[in-house]
Parts: sequence; C-alpha cells; structure tokens
Amino acid sequence: MFKIAVCPGDGIGPEVIRQALKIVRRVGEVFHLVFEVEECLIGGSSIDQTGKPICSETEKIVQNSDAVLLGAVGGTQWDHLDIALRPERGLLAIRKLLHVYSNLRPVRIFPSLTANSPLREEIIRNVNLVIVRELISGIYFGEPKGIENLPGGQRRGFSTMSYTTEEVERIARQAFDLARRRKKKVTSVDKANVLDVSRLWRETVNQVHQSYSDIQLEHRYIDECAMRLVKSPSEFDVVLTGNMFGDILSDEAAILAGSLGMLPSASLGESIALYEPVHGSAPDIAGEDKANPIAAILCVAMMLENSFNLTDLSLVVERAVEDTLNDGYRTADIHQVGSDLVGCDKMGDLIASKIHQ
Repeated sequence: MFKIAVCPGDGIGPEVIRQALKIVRRVGEVFHLVFEVEECLIGGSSIDQTGKPICSETEKIVQNSDAVLLGAVGGTQWDHLDIALRPERGLLAIRKLLHVYSNLRPVRIFPSLTANSPLREEIIRNVNLVIVRELISGIYFGEPKGIENLPGGQRRGFSTMSYTTEEVERIARQAFDLARRRKKKVTSVDKANVLDVSRLWRETVNQVHQSYSDIQLEHRYIDECAMRLVKSPSEFDVVLTGNMFGDILSDEAAILAGSLGMLPSASLGESIALYEPVHGSAPDIAGEDKANPIAAILCVAMMLENSFNLTDLSLVVERAVEDTLNDGYRTADIHQVGSDLVGCDKMGDLIASKIHQ
C-alpha cells in the first residue's frame, strides 16, 4: 500500500488535483495496487479554516505519508495579510518540514504541441531537459532579512543569499546522479562574476565533479543561460542552480512548452517527496473548468517513478497524456485551430481512459 497526502490548495488547485487522483485510482484499478489518499489543508484554504497557512494536522498527515501531492496556493483575497501569514508561507513551510532540498522540473516538448510554443519548431523539436533547483536555502530562506526605517523617512529592504558547502554538495550530487541516467551533461548556473556566494557555489560544484569524471560539466552565468534557454534550449540536459535562479529559469522554460499547465515538478529530499505543478493557483479561472490538469497528472507520473519505484507505470501515464494530445484534445491554454476544446474534468477522464495494461 502506498500512502499519499493530498493538499489541493487554492484556486485551480482542487480542480487539477481531482484529475490527478482520477489517474491514481485508475492506475490502482488496472495494475492492482492500493493507494491510500488522505486530504489536508494548505495555503489560503488553511488560513480560512485554521488561521495558519499550514496547520499541525497537515504537518502530521504529510510526515506520515509516502509522498505528498499538492495543487497550488495563493490568491488575491489573502494579499492584505502580513507576509508571514500569506498562503505562500505554507508552501515554504512544507518544503522545510519535509527537508526537500532538490526540486526537479522536467521540460519536455510533446510533438503534437510544437505549434503552441512561440519559438520556431526547429528550435524546440528535441528539447528534453531537467532543471535541478536547490529549494530550501538561498535568498528565500537566508537571514537577516526584512525592511527597516532609516533617518529622513527612508526605508531599506534587505534579503540574504547564502549557501554552505554542504548545501551545494548535496544538490550537486543529485544533479550528477541524474545526469548519469540521461545524457551525462550538467550545466551549473550562477553569478560567480559578481556574487561571493556564487563563487563558493562554483568552487563546490567543481569539487563534487571530481567524483563524476564521466559527466561533462559546464558553468554558465544566469543572464547568459537565460538567453541560451530560449535561443538554443536543446543544448541543455541537466541544469543545476540555486533557489532564486532556478525559480526564474524554470518559469522561463515554461514558454518552451507553450503553457505552465504542462509542467510538473518533484521536490526530493532524504525520504518523503513533494509533487506539485509548476503553475500557480490562477484565481481568475478557478471554478470554471478551464484549467489544464496535465501538469498535475504528470506529477503523478513523477511520483510513481521517484517515490514508489514504479517506473514502468510512470511511462504508462506519460503515454496516456501523449496519446490524448495526439487525439487532438486540448484545454483552453493549449487550444489550437482544429483541435477539440475540452474542460479540465473531461481532460482528466480522457487521459484516465488511456491507461491500460
């Protein structure tokens, strides 16, 4: 039996998670597996019911699970709250709680969707890369941080970007290990020409690389890498970087696939992993059956592989998504002239129907 903690979250989160759970149930039925699912609160929904972006009950549930599936958090109705109480704090807290220091964000272009990308087909045709982002250190967690009042009515905001060698070593090892299962190439991204913390990052990555002589390692500055990612994305295989740079690059990479609704992610640590779509809560379309559930469904595929060691079944889910797209079905964000427009719920049903022995 596999225990899954499910945090639907806010906005379109509950809608896309419902479709992901259809896939979980279908995989269980077809392949005679038992998945135990327990739902819990996070983000704005948790604030509304408990006053906190993450509550002790949720913490207990996720810590007793084998994997966590999360929708999305946030919405304008909570923007008036102090930053320490906003929905996004629940997301940062659950990452820290589970100690998931490595975020994997695969970017794969389905052949039937090349026309959705703003880039020319010949540029994106062979794109298949993974961004490995350090997740629980760097500028989002560094101390000191805050806003202070200065003489003369001025104010100063400050955030600290810091990394220890241990934090860089563990994420670098994960990137190199992943590269061994792929094309054996790692691109480490930093700003070592300006930032001391990036110089430490680069030195440490080079030290770790000494134990991976079979892997090709290159270094790129964040600005140059951002340019190459849209100019020649097929150059990349495994992209290793810190928290803030990884946040920026992974969202930029979404343009390659034509929609954030296509991109899943996995946050890995020593034990329990967290799976969530790259997209946000999209409150403007929440409840309208317009959301694209494919990213959430591909999160299930990543969960089957990384948490449950069911790689063959992960491929079954990926093929179900590709077959459905090849049949011409599209949600609004990836709709093309001549394709069949369907809602979130229907897309989940269609993909689930493609899962078989």
